[in-house]
Order: sequence, then structure tokens, then C-alpha cells
Amino acid sequence: MNLLIDDIGELVTNDPAREGLLGIVHDAAVLVEDGRIAWIGRAADAPAADRRIDADGAAVLPGFVDSHAHLVFAGDRAAEFAARMTGERYTGGGIRTTVSATRAASDDELRGTVHRLRREALRQGTTTIEIKSGYGLSVRHEARSLRIAREVTDETTFLGAHVVPAEYADRPDDYVGLVCGPMLRAALPYARWIDVFCERGAFDADHTRAILTVGQAAGLGVRVHANQLGPGPGVQLAVELGAASADHCTHLSDADVDALAGSETVATLLPGAEFSTRSPYPDARRLLDAGVTVALATDCNPGSSYTSSMPFCVALAVREMGMSPAEAVWAATAGGARALRRTDVGVLRPGARADLTVLDAPSHLHLAYRPGVPLISEVLHNGVPQCLT
Repeated sequence: MNLLIDDIGELVTNDPAREGLLGIVHDAAVLVEDGRIAWIGRAADAPAADRRIDADGAAVLPGFVDSHAHLVFAGDRAAEFAARMTGERYTGGGIRTTVSATRAASDDELRGTVHRLRREALRQGTTTIEIKSGYGLSVRHEARSLRIAREVTDETTFLGAHVVPAEYADRPDDYVGLVCGPMLRAALPYARWIDVFCERGAFDADHTRAILTVGQAAGLGVRVHANQLGPGPGVQLAVELGAASADHCTHLSDADVDALAGSETVATLLPGAEFSTRSPYPDARRLLDAGVTVALATDCNPGSSYTSSMPFCVALAVREMGMSPAEAVWAATAGGARALRRTDVGVLRPGARADLTVLDAPSHLHLAYRPGVPLISEVLHNGVPQCLT
């Protein structure tokens, strides 16, 4: 059985074979068959179909690809957010608070949070999401976090090197040995990626390289939390190791920008974190002008960016980071797909996965033009209309 989405006023395809950054087709239609895009063209030329959805002149775009999220956690850090809003500086230290709560939570409690936030993201147009561990920081708890994350996504990331847990505070080398050995082995059945928080107060360059190299040798793709809290070696290490993505990229030198521009490593920017910590935003314009591939993601987590809304991140990127609406939409869809090294999502063309978001608006421009407004009217995931209530 096939499905035709008809009477689309503006179709964002991100297809490089079409004109412009977004490959926009006006007065369009899309035919979906067996969970994939079978045909795209003018509505007047649309083939017959078994079922039909009338977009009523609305804009349609690929489902958002959120390539950086931390959904497996327990507890609440609203008081920490309130303190930052009254002047307290963010240092990343609150991660250990979430670790304690996550370790104490039952599987069902963690599962409930993951599924709730995944549904919340879907209601806002996100059809592909990456989920990290990182709030367990023991062999058993990291494996548990990844096992639960795998219930809702194949894009799972082992982040045992988020911070050094309290019980290893005086023995960081021993903790790195644990991450590289028993913890990695326990994570492997559930993880596609490995990540390290390479920052002052977390993991230095030597520890980061050691962990990522071992993970890479075990078959995991590489991602890096890089240059969020200040200048550091994270971006250079990401490029050196061929990482799919260097995430945050808030404090970059000219050499960092040049390294990213000369590589296939995507700079994934997380404006929700800067919004929630009152920190300087990354300079997306500088990166784009240098030829760096940029993605946008939510960084959804309970401490520094408790949002699952990709439309909100698009609006922040336009308002605060020098991106055009078209650049921000591309970064939130095709850019996220690049950061996950996926070619089947973030784009609408024959053969791609039929993940589509229908806006209650005539153009993608409204995602930035009308910030905070619930503009997602319908979502198709693998060609199946989703219940958004």
C-alpha cells in the first residue's frame, strides 16, 4: 500500500541535485511506498495512490535529525538552572548529581523518562535521535543506560567518559582504565558510537585519545564533546581521529576552524546549552564562511539544556548565531544526518527513508519567524503517520 502527500505548498528536500541549499519544490507531492520515498514532483503530475494526505498548501520538510541528546537519566536540576539565571556560572559539576540519581533509579523509571522524551521530540518533528549514556559511570549502569536507549534508537553512544565519578576522584587513571576495559566491553553490544567530554575538569587530551582510540579499534564511531567551556584540544583530536562530529565548538581558535574546514568532521552546535547556561553562543557564521559542515542538535539533558525542541534550536541559531533560516533548517536535518554519517535521513529523494514533518505554516521560514509556536502539525516516520497527542 502506498501513500501520497499532496498539495504541498513548499517542499524542502535538501536534495543536492535540486536548486539551492534546501532543494525546494513548490506545489509539490511526495509518494511513499514501503517506508521509503518513491517519487517527488509537482502535485499536478502526482501518480495515483492507495491513500492520500492533503497538506493543504503547508510546508513539508525532512524530519529533524537530533544528533546529540542525553535522555537516560533520573532526577531534576531545576534549582541549578534557577541559580544560573541569577548569576551562578556553569562548570559542568552538576553531572555528578544526575549520576547519583540515575544509579538509584529503577530500569522502569529510566525507561519511562527515555520514552517520554522520545515522544516529546517526535511531537516537535524529530524522527531520528542519537542518545548517549554518561549518567551511570559504572560498568553495570553504563550498559543498562545503553540497553534502554537502544529500545528507541539505533544511534546510541557510549559516554562512560563524561566525568570522573566521585569514587575515582583521586584515581582518574584507574577510571580511564575501567572505561577502556570492562566498561567498553559491556557497552559494545548496545553502542554504535563512543564519545568523551574533553574539557578542563573532565578528561584531558591524553585520556581522551586513549579512550577514543580503544573504542575505535573495537568498531565504534567517534564523537567528541569539544571546546564547550573554554579553548582546548577537543576539536583537534576529533579531526585527528576522523570523528564524525565535534560537538559544542563554542571556543575555537583559527587553527580549530581550519582543521574542521579541511576535514569531514561536522561541527555540531548546541544552542540550547548556551541559552540554559547564559554562556556565549558559538559563532556559526564563522564556521560556515570557512566551509565547515554545521549541524544543530538539542543536547537534551537535565542540567544544561533541558529541551527536546529542534524548532527552538533553529530559532536560536538564526537569532543568536548568525545563521540564515535556510542554513539552520539544513543544519537541523541534513547536517544532523552528516553528523551521524547517514544518507537515508535528513533528505527527501527517491530511496530515502520517508521521514517527513508537516508544518502548520506555508514556509520553513516560520520555524525562526514564529519562535515558541507549536508549528508541527503532522509527522511521518518510516512512512507511517505518527500520533502526536
